[in-house]
Amino acid sequence: MNCEKLSNPSMHKKKKLKHTVNKAKEQSIMENKNQNDKSKSIHDILPLDLIHIILLRVPIRHLARLRCVSKLWCSLISDRNFAELHFHHSPAATNACLFMKNDAMAYLVYLDDNEALEKVVCPPFQRKPRSDFSVLGFCRGFILLHRHPHFLVVWNPLTGSSKRISYSHIVHRSKPPGPTTGYDVYLHGFGYDASHDDYLLLLAWCDCEGQYHLDYFSLRTNSWINLDAAVPKHLGIQLLGFRYWHSGGLFFNGTVHWVPWDLKDYRDAIIIFDLMEMTFSTISAPEQLSCSSPSLALLGGCLALYSRNDDCRNTDIWVMKEYKVHSSWTLYRIPCKDFRPLCLSSNRDIIGRDYTSCGKTGYFIYNVRGDLLKHFKSLCCQLPYRERNNVYTESLLPLPTPSDIKDKDNKKKMKEISM
Repeated sequence: MNCEKLSNPSMHKKKKLKHTVNKAKEQSIMENKNQNDKSKSIHDILPLDLIHIILLRVPIRHLARLRCVSKLWCSLISDRNFAELHFHHSPAATNACLFMKNDAMAYLVYLDDNEALEKVVCPPFQRKPRSDFSVLGFCRGFILLHRHPHFLVVWNPLTGSSKRISYSHIVHRSKPPGPTTGYDVYLHGFGYDASHDDYLLLLAWCDCEGQYHLDYFSLRTNSWINLDAAVPKHLGIQLLGFRYWHSGGLFFNGTVHWVPWDLKDYRDAIIIFDLMEMTFSTISAPEQLSCSSPSLALLGGCLALYSRNDDCRNTDIWVMKEYKVHSSWTLYRIPCKDFRPLCLSSNRDIIGRDYTSCGKTGYFIYNVRGDLLKHFKSLCCQLPYRERNNVYTESLLPLPTPSDIKDKDNKKKMKEISM
């Protein structure tokens, strides 16, 4: 499987990071001057540039705690450019699954070849009475939650930063696309627009006249924007193929992906939305697909479709080894009727959960031939979690704010003046 290639940060970000390191050096000198004793600190032994290189290689779940070592380290690790470099280039990227236990508690599960390590986290904006949370998507270390009744929450469990966005103004104008569903149907999406360094929250919905619309919320401008002109005619028909009323999309390769409940009726309806071009398109499923109710996942940086086979004894996993190349769909069959693939091991084997395998619960590792290699238990698998199966990569990245736009505009003006 080909892994997704991430672009290198720009030279501008590297210059900003160098400025941060120089500033941290000055702070380090001041800290050493204020020490009452004459003992040497770690900054006297190791150059700050070397400390920076070492920190870039520290697993992120440990890196978050190292901010408490000193003001210098806190300043360096908390810097936006350091967080960006660590996210793109750290050889020790941390992949985690999020499982919602109830309205007030969630678990982060870190998977590797040997075990599943668990960490308890609390969803943001908890008040009485408790709110109903559901997970809609992941992007660059952030999680998109739906909070009852009409709120979206962007949350970084590692840093604790979060933002709540209301879409009640859309709810008042929407209605179910079918006369008997009794629920509003929405397609949600969450992704990153690299061209504007912005996170976008997508919401496709149907108004009271049966017309379909697309709105998105920009975290950078802190505003909702209507994109009705971008909605293709077939979207309304395909929206009816989604079973869940709050369907979250899968962000990959700069686009958000949705898959209908029944691909037999909607063979070309893997809908994708390009966040830079603001356009819709579709990807065709494999012709040999013999299952319904599929789900999307990312395996080794490749788009994957998985679902229980029609024989009700196996799970079929179709992996698109080359993105948007139809002939690259490759089938892997796992001998479990309800297997949920999560990620790949270091040996490129498939790690996932299974709920019906001979009464066993926990995580299973299978090779691509369908041979069971390992099974290890987890507390999470013994509890009724509302879950989102995709794995995401943790990060220390901060959310953009409207003030970031002003800073960019000021720097752009200063650059033009200097020229």
